Amino acid sequence: MRTWPVQDAKARFSELLDACLNEGPQIVSRRGAEMAVLVPLAEWRRLNEAARPSLKALLLSGVGRADLDLPRRGNARRRTARPL
Repeated sequence: MRTWPVQDAKARFSELLDACLNEGPQIVSRRGAEMAVLVPLAEWRRLNEAARPSLKALLLSGVGRADLDLPRRGNARRRTARPL
């Protein structure tokens, strides 16, 4: 992966895009710190499909909520205190 300063990335965006398509992901840096990555669309789609859903997405979906087998309350035997 090649690193492009943001000034070069802006000035030569077409070249950055060609490098991304031909060589793979390209990093864009600002003041020496890596800030972003330009990846080909096919790679982006592959990564999104392989990603696990977020906790928010899991909580908002109705999947698996009714499948839990919880014990009934009040049926558990409790330990009795032993005399010392």
